[in-house]
Order: sequence, then C-alpha cells, then structure tokens
Amino acid sequence: MKMTKKKSKPTSDAVEILHRRLVAGKPVRMAELEQIRADDAVARKLPALRVQAGLSQRAFAKLVGTTASVICRLEDAEYDGHSLAMLTRIAAALHRRVEIRFVPLSDTKPGGVRASRSAA
Repeated sequence: MKMTKKKSKPTSDAVEILHRRLVAGKPVRMAELEQIRADDAVARKLPALRVQAGLSQRAFAKLVGTTASVICRLEDAEYDGHSLAMLTRIAAALHRRVEIRFVPLSDTKPGGVRASRSAA
C-alpha cells in the first residue's frame, strides 16, 4: 500500500508557506526554531525591563554587577548564552524574580526528539 502525503490547505501567507517548507514535519528544525524563539523572547524582555526602570546599559550593568558589553550581548537576539544565574541576578537588581514555565512545543509529542542542546 502506497502512503500519500496529506495535502495542506492552500495559503498565500508567506510565513505559513516558509513554515511548511522548512520546519513542518522536521523535529530537529522545530526544536531549533523553538530555541531561537526562546532566545529572542529573552533578548526582547531584557531591554524592555531596563528601559522601564529608566536605566542605560551602563547603569544597568553596574546595578547587576557586570559590564555594559555583557548587557549588550544579553540584549542581542543572536546571543544564545543566557544563563539562569545571570537572569536571576538581573531579576534581583530590578526587584523581580525569574519564573520558568514548561510549555508544549507545537507539532511535537511528549518523549519526542530533543533539542540539539539542553534546555534544562
């Protein structure tokens, strides 16, 4: 018996088209995309918190106990070295706490393929 691929509903949404071609049905790529999304979320949140506190990168760095170049790297969406220890220091400097949530990945089931690097 020959298996056929299920046809997707036609779309003109460019993001959906790219998702179908590059990510859908590819667990490793999906895991990489989820990691990129997580890095991006942190990179967006940090400058928002800093600006909300009325701090420059230099003043923020001094408050956290690091350098402005480290803060600059942490606020870069391309940076993937966020550590829980550093995020906790940042939260403490801003009188906040870090919360971690485990949410299901789209298109994957529990016990599926692991990301290429540890997310824990």
